[in-house]
Amino acid sequence: MSAIDEGIVREYFEQNGFLVRQVRKYQVQARLKTGAEEVDLVVYNPAYKRNSRRAEFFLFANELAYVHRAIVVVKGWHTGKFTPNMLKSSPEIFRFLEEKVLKEVTRFFPVDAEEPGNAPDVTKILVLPSLPTAEPFRSQSVAMLKEHGIDAIISFRSMLLDIIERVEINKSYGKSDTLQVIRILKNYDLLKDAQLDLLAERQPGQRRNNPRE
Repeated sequence: MSAIDEGIVREYFEQNGFLVRQVRKYQVQARLKTGAEEVDLVVYNPAYKRNSRRAEFFLFANELAYVHRAIVVVKGWHTGKFTPNMLKSSPEIFRFLEEKVLKEVTRFFPVDAEEPGNAPDVTKILVLPSLPTAEPFRSQSVAMLKEHGIDAIISFRSMLLDIIERVEINKSYGKSDTLQVIRILKNYDLLKDAQLDLLAERQPGQRRNNPRE
């Protein structure tokens, strides 16, 4: 996983009010990762309201309020989709779900004083490029992810759309290369807010360009 992939995920959670911690500072190259090394980020929502419902499996920005504590694994395999066959042939995706790993990562989170002795409600989040759009492959992929213990997934597309929408061109994001690059691209009209594009498409009486004209 590249640093830019992890940076996008970090910005996404931070912009939505989460406290984010990077689990490790080194890269594993000459050997297989351990289960604990598969975890990329741990995130904590200080605005979480007790007794909230569980977040939906497809985790968009409007569902983040229902996430209290979470471990996040980032798979920036942008050239492919998480098909059932790919999931079956890539067991390392699920290595962070081992019980010993989950016990170890709980130490990163504050203990809830009102519930002594209880383990934190840790959500297991997988960040991925996309799932298949055609059935039954999409449903099979979702079922396989859930069966292994994944609580929620976030696509890079939904994260990027959310980040792009929040970045303002009249602000300098000198402390974030990711946000600064997005700001520059928006400033030169190379990126536009998704909502603006949607409104433009829906304006009544708007004539579409005809490629034959």
